[in-house]
Amino acid sequence: MKSINAAKLVKILKIHGFVLARQKGSHMIWKNLKTNTIVPVPLHGKSKSIPVGTLLAIVKQSKIPKSNFC
Repeated sequence: MKSINAAKLVKILKIHGFVLARQKGSHMIWKNLKTNTIVPVPLHGKSKSIPVGTLLAIVKQSKIPKSNFC
């Protein structure tokens, strides 16, 4: 899996029903109101790519199929 930037990750989360619950510093907390799933997203610059390990953890927590992030 290739890493993606935070802006693209946020766009994918929004498509799948996540809304911004809160933000503290450089971390945004996204919540899906239907499934009560909470996903933290590091926002260290929108154009800076998220490391692959962090992205895989976000994919696992979000319960969105991995293929949607490619």
